Amino acid sequence: MKIVISIDSLKGSLSSIEAANAIKTGILNVYNRADIKIMPLADGGEGTVEALVEGMNGQEQVISVTGPINEKVNATYGILKETNTAIIEMAQASGLPLVPTELRNPLNTTTYGVGEIIKEAIEKGCRNFIVGIGGSATNDGGVGMLQALGFGFYDENNNLVGLGGKVLNQIKSIKIDNRLKELDECNFKIACDVNNPLFGLNGAAHIYGPQKGATKEIVEELDKGLINFSDVVKKDLGKDIAQVPGVGAAGGLGFAFLGFLNSKLESGIKIILDEIKLEDEIKDADIVITGEGRLDNQTAMGKAPIGVAKLAKKHGAKVIAIAGCTTSDAVKCNEEGIDAYFSIVNRSMSLEEAMQKENATENMIETTTQIFNLIKAMK
Repeated sequence: MKIVISIDSLKGSLSSIEAANAIKTGILNVYNRADIKIMPLADGGEGTVEALVEGMNGQEQVISVTGPINEKVNATYGILKETNTAIIEMAQASGLPLVPTELRNPLNTTTYGVGEIIKEAIEKGCRNFIVGIGGSATNDGGVGMLQALGFGFYDENNNLVGLGGKVLNQIKSIKIDNRLKELDECNFKIACDVNNPLFGLNGAAHIYGPQKGATKEIVEELDKGLINFSDVVKKDLGKDIAQVPGVGAAGGLGFAFLGFLNSKLESGIKIILDEIKLEDEIKDADIVITGEGRLDNQTAMGKAPIGVAKLAKKHGAKVIAIAGCTTSDAVKCNEEGIDAYFSIVNRSMSLEEAMQKENATENMIETTTQIFNLIKAMK
């Protein structure tokens, strides 16, 4: 029996690989000769670096970069040496949790640190990049990132502009001569699961600005700035991409990637499944096990476990999902390829107890053991 395990992390409790190893232990309690393959899983958001580094023998890197409010922060990213691929979560450098509530104002926050991570990864030999752009504190159109990579943005007096969303209205011209030359050799896959354009009522400022601390007045200022930036990009670079779905992600960071770097905006789970080559392992699997911390109707709308389930069904495998908890509306997951799902909480306990690593591991092993006892009994 071949079993493939590809489960997302149980955030705050077990990493993707820790959860998978617990499931493996449970299976071996029943089928000690099972052929078990563990594959990391993430969706391009939080936990992606940890999952891919741990699951693909990568190397974790820590770098001091410019944080969103221009103070130094330590950011972690990963390198997969075999493919010269850097795994980056932009929130490590420019994430909302890095900004105290009272200082949240996207006129001031910058993506400069994201560019610093990319620059260091290039210096270490990386030419392929997977970048998750969720959780940002910024609305600077990605200008900060581009500034760190050597792109020049000038005002009406031909002076370089500063940092933050407030400079978008000041930009009158762009110069690319001093950009990092190695960028021409690089490919970027941007994990983007939103469809927002750059500006307008569905754009970056109007939809996401308020949660980053923007008042109505600030939203309007940012939106005008994004329009101006888009116009200058069109004038100087000949690129009219402001309405491309997804360029409004992360305060316009998607626009910067698509307009200035060799990038593709793709579904986060698609990028990860392609990178780990999950389909190659699933082709001859009998059972595929997936899951995440909480299985609910949001899962059914296309989160990582459903991506795994759809691949498994393509090749005729049975799919079992195991989660920290399940909700009544998780039944929607059955319609999306998950044959059966189970919660690992098997007795009364507080959320804090359930999330403790030792308890979660024990519960995962026990639940998996009983699932496979049932499978064995039904054969």
